[in-house]
Amino acid sequence: MNIPNTLSLIRIFLIPVFIVVFYLPVSWNHLAATIIFTLAAITDLMDGYLARRLGQISTLGEFLDPVADKLMVAVVLVLLVQEHPTIWLALPAAVIIGREITVSGLREWMAELGARRKVAVSLYGKIKTVAQMIALILLIYRDSIFNIPIYKTGMVLLYIASLLTLWSMCHYLYTAWPKLTDKKNTGS
Repeated sequence: MNIPNTLSLIRIFLIPVFIVVFYLPVSWNHLAATIIFTLAAITDLMDGYLARRLGQISTLGEFLDPVADKLMVAVVLVLLVQEHPTIWLALPAAVIIGREITVSGLREWMAELGARRKVAVSLYGKIKTVAQMIALILLIYRDSIFNIPIYKTGMVLLYIASLLTLWSMCHYLYTAWPKLTDKKNTGS
C-alpha cells in the first residue's frame, strides 16, 4: 500500500459518508456534502500526481483510481437526479454515466488485445474531469452566493462537461476504431 492507493481508497470510503450526509435532515447537509465531494475530487487530482512524482505507480493504483472516480461521480449524479428529477439533469447524467461505462468497456477490451495504451487517459479526458468535478461541486452546494446562481452555473458547467464527455468518448472510439473494425479481432 502506498500514498496514491490510500488516497483512492479514501475516495471509495467517502462514498457512503457522502450519501449519509447528503440525506441528513439538517440545513447544512449540502454544505457538508460539498466539502466531502471536494475532498474526494482533490484526492482524485493528487493520487495520480503523487504516483508519478513519488514513483509509486502500481497495478492496484491503475485499477483503483478510475474505479474510485467513476463510483463517486455516478453516485453523485444519481443522488442529484433523485433530488431534482428533471430531464435537464437526467440527460447529462445519463450521458456522463453512459460514457464512463462505454470507455471502461472499451479500455477493458483493448487491454485484452494488448492495445490498452491506445485508449489511455487523454488531455480531453482530463479537461472533462475537471469541468465535471466543478459542475458537481456547484450542483451539490446549490445555494446562491452573493446573488450568483450557483445551481444554474453548475447546470451550465454540467452541460459543458457532457459535451466534453461526448468529445472525449468519440476521441477514444476514433483511436480504437482500427482495432474495433479489424475482422481478425472480431471473430468474423
